Amino acid sequence: MTDDIPERPPSSGLVQALNVPRNAGIGLVAGVVLAVSAYLVRVLELFGPFAGTRQYPGLGPEGWFLILAFVLASATALLVTAVLTIVSAYRLSKEV
Repeated sequence: MTDDIPERPPSSGLVQALNVPRNAGIGLVAGVVLAVSAYLVRVLELFGPFAGTRQYPGLGPEGWFLILAFVLASATALLVTAVLTIVSAYRLSKEV
């Protein structure tokens, strides 16, 4: 018996077959566009001022909504990337 561990096949072929880099790029763009849009609508009050006034400690409303915009962009990018990769995997499984 040998102690040699067989080499693992490279995973880059799977990543390329599922178009993960393209999907991640599309997800990133979608997330940034959505977050910038939400940030501009809220902070610049494009639809008018919101009812009620709140206190935003430390960073002010612009800072807090910028942090929320980053979270929204990250979550949207991840979701779009995952959905597009699942669709690519489904299409690839239909070809095989």
